[in-house]
Amino acid sequence: MMARLADLAAPEHTAIVTQECQGAVIGPHAGLALLAEEARRVALPNIVKLLPAARAAGVRIVHCLVQRRPDGLGSNHNAKIFAIGRSDVDIAPGTPGATLLPELGPEPTDLVLSRWHGVGPMGGTDLDAVLRNLGVSTVVVVGVSLNIAIPNFVMDAVNAAYRVIVPSDAVAGIPTDYGAAVIANTLSLLATITTTDDLLRVWRQQAEGTL
Repeated sequence: MMARLADLAAPEHTAIVTQECQGAVIGPHAGLALLAEEARRVALPNIVKLLPAARAAGVRIVHCLVQRRPDGLGSNHNAKIFAIGRSDVDIAPGTPGATLLPELGPEPTDLVLSRWHGVGPMGGTDLDAVLRNLGVSTVVVVGVSLNIAIPNFVMDAVNAAYRVIVPSDAVAGIPTDYGAAVIANTLSLLATITTTDDLLRVWRQQAEGTL
């Protein structure tokens, strides 16, 4: 299993993509407090551990964020999810809400992409082209949420011919049991499900030349 994971997540063709790890979504004053609380309980600490080891091993990091103009021009208005927290959360460009959480970077080698529309990064940014220009064929998906954006992203990535890895303890959704059910019943059919510790072990060994 570890040998297969090592091949699948080899740094020369792998990128971690963080999804909406930003102030307005999982920060201390996020609009969806229950989701932020759940993400900060387990997923965020594991992402904080994962990124430095990935960088040290040569894995690319791409942060995908969402933003919206104060007047909403160019953003979606066609589903309930787009109205949730709109009056309480500022995700205008340059605001803390639209900015990557500082504990995650960005480091100089990281890339940051922001979208104006949609429920996932593959359709709302240049992510696909950027990953292909980096020579990436395996995507490690972390962040939020297992309710909507993570399944959307995984499906889009699989449809675009990427191999996908999901560390189950570096993604979050609400309720907790529902998030676990999504992983078990949907994402497991599309992606390789692993843990933060298994990825850390693989990348540290590769960085040290012991694998």
